[in-house]
Amino acid sequence: MLAVVGGMHYYLWIRLVRDPALAEPWRRIATTAIVLGALSIPAGMFAWRLVGHPLPRLLPLAAYAWLGIAFLLFSSVLLLDLVRWIGVAASWLASTFRGVPEPPASPERRLFLARAVAGGAVLVAGTAAASGLRSAAGEPQVSEVPVKMERLPRALSGFTIAHVSDLHVGPTIGTREVERVVEETNALRPDLVVITGDLVDGTVAELREAVAHLGRLKARHGVAFVTGNHEYYTRDGVESWMAELRRLGVRVLRNERMTVGDRGPGGASFDLAGIDDWRSRGMAPGHGPDLVRALAGRDPDRSLVLLQHQPLGFPEAVGRGVELQLSGHTHGGQIFPFSLLVGAVYRFPKGLFRHAEDGRQGHIYVSRGTGYWGPPMRVGNPPEIARIVLS
Repeated sequence: MLAVVGGMHYYLWIRLVRDPALAEPWRRIATTAIVLGALSIPAGMFAWRLVGHPLPRLLPLAAYAWLGIAFLLFSSVLLLDLVRWIGVAASWLASTFRGVPEPPASPERRLFLARAVAGGAVLVAGTAAASGLRSAAGEPQVSEVPVKMERLPRALSGFTIAHVSDLHVGPTIGTREVERVVEETNALRPDLVVITGDLVDGTVAELREAVAHLGRLKARHGVAFVTGNHEYYTRDGVESWMAELRRLGVRVLRNERMTVGDRGPGGASFDLAGIDDWRSRGMAPGHGPDLVRALAGRDPDRSLVLLQHQPLGFPEAVGRGVELQLSGHTHGGQIFPFSLLVGAVYRFPKGLFRHAEDGRQGHIYVSRGTGYWGPPMRVGNPPEIARIVLS
């Protein structure tokens, strides 16, 4: 991480300070700002880990905000450099084809291009950062997601699930944001609320007051939760958070399932299963995803919804009868152009997908996330609460 952060900031210094030949005192001011910005990122992360909740919220917020701004600056400079390099290569090829040597660029022209790249990068990154900060701080969008399930009882057609994921309550997301999510979720009047992991980035003692508002979530069939990878990073362990959520009335599904609907004889219902985070094995005693255990003994003719934090293992789940998998983890990439990398890594990066396996059909919905992680900004991927409508 230190190598990547250091290399990114060194590249920014070259393109934004050295090559444009900034005059003093601006050169010294810009150099100092870039160095302090680079140091603030690991300092902010480590300070939150070591000190925790008493640390003023402004410190990690500033460090993470600069991380986002630096990434956008880096991406903008790199994009403009690529355009410039392509232009240079095209000019060289053209001159070679004509057999006329290209005259060397004058120092004035090189300086003009360097300043144009620097100014353009600052303008593009500044605009994107301002938009991203506003998007992350705003209300989550409500995404209407209709899903047709072949085995769903007709009496449950129109059943609604409010899907919250990746809220990341912690150093920069606190009580106010949790209250807003609770109010917006309750306004949807869902039949069921599900939270697919990465709820917290801190200990129960640090975040209890903020997370307590989840106890006000209202749904006729309750609130269900599965762990994400960040629940396993907390200093007091994942078990403490599961106990706290159970105390708030949240059903924690650990490689198990529950019945949703009328449990009486002949009542309309479906199965809701949940498994531990995909990479949790070995991170806590007895933890690890186990879909076979979660589905053991179930009636294969019943409709089945699966909660799984990471959008992995979906084809296998469809083959085992899952009609709908609800996941998160990717944040949709959160900040463009990082979203391009996420789209290349994950087969199902965000949104609704359909898949067939062994003659069975299933859907997966991957949430863009209700909060954010790291930089308090979202560029091209606004936060969301998904309203899943079954039919």
